[in-house]
Amino acid sequence: MFRKFPRKIKTVVVKVGSSVIATNQMKPRTAHLQSLVSQISAIRRQNINVVLVSSGAIVLGMGELNLKQRSSELSSLQALAAIGQTILMRKYNELFGKNKQKCAQVLLTWDDFANRSRHNNARNTFRTMLDWGVIPVVNENDTISTDEIKFGDNDKLSALVASLVQADLLVLLSDVEGFYDIKGTEKKIFEEIKEITREMEGLASGDASHLIGPDDQAAKKNMSRGGMSAKLNAIKIATQAKIPCIIAGGETKDVLLRILKGERVGTLFMENEEKILARKHWISFGAKAKGFVTVDQGAKQALLKGGRSLLLPGVVSWEGHFKKDDVIVVQDENRQEIARGITNYSTTMLQAIQEKKGQREMIHCDNLVLCER
Repeated sequence: MFRKFPRKIKTVVVKVGSSVIATNQMKPRTAHLQSLVSQISAIRRQNINVVLVSSGAIVLGMGELNLKQRSSELSSLQALAAIGQTILMRKYNELFGKNKQKCAQVLLTWDDFANRSRHNNARNTFRTMLDWGVIPVVNENDTISTDEIKFGDNDKLSALVASLVQADLLVLLSDVEGFYDIKGTEKKIFEEIKEITREMEGLASGDASHLIGPDDQAAKKNMSRGGMSAKLNAIKIATQAKIPCIIAGGETKDVLLRILKGERVGTLFMENEEKILARKHWISFGAKAKGFVTVDQGAKQALLKGGRSLLLPGVVSWEGHFKKDDVIVVQDENRQEIARGITNYSTTMLQAIQEKKGQREMIHCDNLVLCER
């Protein structure tokens, strides 16, 4: 029996990890890349838009310089990314050209999502490229990324891009064939998951090294920044935007074509029934929090009822250096996150307020998302 997606697939985001892109010797896996590009080109000829989120720049940079160990120094990683990204895009440009398709490089940092204006500009740029039939090839801009503006892994980047372009499906191609139930000695792939439970998160954070060949484990340390936990976190972001997701093996023959035909390849994660509005989805996932405010028990209880604004009298303290209209975290006195929202006050303005009398709003309810997001 074939899978039925919630709606017709008009736009798909495909994320490929470094292990699909590069060999253990950190050289391009040409045959795999040819297959990937051939499949994406065939999908484009079906008038389906494709955005490719591709890892591999740092690994290919290491291979170009014949380095065996991944550096931990930021400047070295940035330099390797600059070297490897040119190799990666040259390969994609060559292969897409052979398939009579056009591709374009898009390098992003979290600032491109956190700043609402840049977020909208990025959406318009993607929309124009897709209208022109161009295939965007997306990667994190590792050459300039610092800890403050890094996504951490391309799984999260792919989920944010999928939300940005309002994709109908996100496919994460990995070195495993799906999400495994690894209890005991039996190895079984979940075919479909409607909700990510705490038990599943525990499975994802456990040791799944037995699912990877022994020859690949040392190389994986150099290649992969994410893991199954990172994939589940990304899937939460996408499914909250009502985008179904699939984790599948990058080496599975014709994997993308088979997925879009509805074959039961990999693990399908169903979209959430209730979609978070675009603005609140951006507050919850797209914007990076610039600070924290701690609230008292009364304010906490009021917020948890839903539909309430955060008023200044309930604010106990704050941390960080945030400006008006920045996204901040609202936490209780035990430092547990309650919500995120867009603040009406900067830290400077808060310091200048001598009294918190009246019912002035620090965060309006329309700009606040509870932590069960």
